[in-house]
Amino acid sequence: MQFEVWAPLADRVTLHCEGATRALEPDPDRTGWWSGEAAAADGARYGFALDDGPVLPDPRSRRQPDGPDGPSAVVDHTRYEWRAPWAGRALPGAVLYELHVGTYTPEGTLDAAAERLRHLVELGVTHVELMPLCPFPGRHGWGYEGVSPWAVHEPYGGPEALKRFVDRAHALGLGVVLDVVHNHLGPSGNHLPAFGPYFTETQHTPWGAAVNLDAPGSDEVRGYLVGSALAWLRDYRIDGLRLDAVHTLRDTRALHFLEELSAAVDGLAAELGRPLFLIAESDLNDPRIITPRAEHGLGVHAQWNDDFHHALHAALTGESQGYYADFARAPFAALAKTLTGGFFHDGTYASFRGRHHGRPLDRTRTAGHRLLGYAQSHDQVGNRARGDRLSAALSPGLLACAATLTLTSPFTPMLFMGEEWAAGTPWQFFTDHTDPGLAEAVRRGRRREFAALGWAEQDVPDPQDPATRERSCLDWSEPEREPHARVLAWYRRLLALRREQPDLTDPDLADTKVAYDEEARWLAFRRGDIRVAVNLGPGPAAIALGTRRAEVLAAWEPVEAPGPDGLLHLPGESCVVLDQA
Repeated sequence: MQFEVWAPLADRVTLHCEGATRALEPDPDRTGWWSGEAAAADGARYGFALDDGPVLPDPRSRRQPDGPDGPSAVVDHTRYEWRAPWAGRALPGAVLYELHVGTYTPEGTLDAAAERLRHLVELGVTHVELMPLCPFPGRHGWGYEGVSPWAVHEPYGGPEALKRFVDRAHALGLGVVLDVVHNHLGPSGNHLPAFGPYFTETQHTPWGAAVNLDAPGSDEVRGYLVGSALAWLRDYRIDGLRLDAVHTLRDTRALHFLEELSAAVDGLAAELGRPLFLIAESDLNDPRIITPRAEHGLGVHAQWNDDFHHALHAALTGESQGYYADFARAPFAALAKTLTGGFFHDGTYASFRGRHHGRPLDRTRTAGHRLLGYAQSHDQVGNRARGDRLSAALSPGLLACAATLTLTSPFTPMLFMGEEWAAGTPWQFFTDHTDPGLAEAVRRGRRREFAALGWAEQDVPDPQDPATRERSCLDWSEPEREPHARVLAWYRRLLALRREQPDLTDPDLADTKVAYDEEARWLAFRRGDIRVAVNLGPGPAAIALGTRRAEVLAAWEPVEAPGPDGLLHLPGESCVVLDQA
C-alpha cells in the first residue's frame, strides 16, 4: 500500500512497518511530502522516523491501538460491511442529544452506548451528538485534549466500534453528529510539531501557540483539518460535525478556514447524495458565521446559542455571577429578546467583557434552526465547580418549565444526556493523564481557578480521582422511579408535540411573539397557533392569552384553557402548551 506524510522540515523520512524499514522519497509534485509503497494489511503497525529521530505515529493515523505515543495501525475502511441503508437526516426540524461515551454508561464504550440508543428513539430526539472521540492519554476524559484527529480513542472501542455505533443509530432512524476540535491538540501525545509548522507563534490561544491557519505552511495545515473532517463524514457515515470553539481559530486570510471547510462539506454532501452539516460553537455573536457563503457569510449551517442558555439559567436560578450578570438584571426580558432575535448581546455592552459585543441577526432572513437552544450542556454543567446539574437545585416543576422553553423555542433544541429524566448524578470535570507532572498541574489549576471564586479546595473534585468519573456516569435505574419518571414523560410529550405541530418547527424567527411579567415571573409566547406559557414563580399567575378558543395540548399541572375573559390561570412552577387554531 502507499504511505505518505507531510514533513517539510526533514531531510530524510523512514517508514517503519511491521519490523521492516523503507526510506521514503520526496514527492516531486507536492512540496514537503514524502511517499513510498510497502506491504501492509489492515491492522499493520507502522510509524515514521524523521532524520535520526525516534519513530513517531502518523499525523494522519486512522488508529492508535496503543495510545497516542504508540505506533499507528493501518485501517482498511472497505472491510466494514454497512448494514443500515441511510439517506441522511438534515438539520432543519432536528432535536440533538449531547452524549459523552465515557459516562453515558458505566462501561464507557461505544458498544455499550449503542445498546442504549433505543431510549433516544423512544424519547423522540433525531440526532445523537457524540463528544470528541479522538485518542488521548489514559482511559477517561472529556475528549477535548485529544490528538490524532483522524482516529478513534481505543478504550471506547476504536474505529470498528464507531462504525457499529453509527450503523445501529442509522438503523433506528437516528442521525449522528460528532464533536471535533480544530483549535488545539492535547498537551500530551501531540507529535505534530516534529513534522512541520502545524502551529504558529504569530497567534496564540488559551492553549498556547495557535493552529497554523494563516502563516507559512498553513495551506497544508488547513488541508489536514479539512481532510480529517471529511473523513469522519465519509468513512464513518457521520451526518454532521460540531466544531469546538471556532472563536479561537486564528485566521487572517481572505478565505477564512470555516468558509473553506463549509464549501468542502457541501461538496461532499453533493457527491454522496445525503445532507451533511456543520454546527459551530462560537461566543462571537457574529451572524456571518451562519450566513450562507452566497450571501458573503462563512456558510456554517448552525451554531450554539449560549445567550439563550444564559437568559434561561438566570431566570431559573437567579445566579448573577460572571457572564450571567447582564442576563440576571432582567432575565425575562433577556429571554424574550433571545426567543425573538436569537442573540441577547447584539452590539450591546457586555459587562463581563468590559466592551460592546456581537451584532444583530437579520431575523427575517436567518432561519431559527440555525441556532441551537439548550438549558444544559457539557460546558455549562461540567465547568461548574462540582458539576451540578439544574436538577440539583430546581424543583421538577421548574425543570419542566426549562424543558418547555427549550423544546418549543424557534431554535434547534439540544439536550444534555440525562437531562430528560432530571438525572441526580453530577457531570464533573475528570481526567486520566498518564504524565504525573501534568496530572498534578491540572489538579492544582482546577482548584486554584475555583478558589478564586470562593470555593474551598476540598469542595472541588479531584479530576484525576477515578471516583470523579464514576460519579459522573448516568444511573440508568433513575428513569424508572419518581420524580425522574414524571420528568421523562414530560420530555417525551413535548418532543411528540414537536413532531405533531408544524408551528413548532417553523423556522421563522420573526413570527415568534413574546409577553412576560418580570415581577410575577411568567413568560408566554406564540408560534403560529401554538401558545406556550411558563410560570417560574411560586404562586399562581393570571396570563392574558386572548379570547380565541384554546385547547390544552400538554400541561405540567392540571390547568384549564382560558375562559371568556381570555385569562390563563397557571399554577406556580408550572407550564402549558395550548393550541389556539
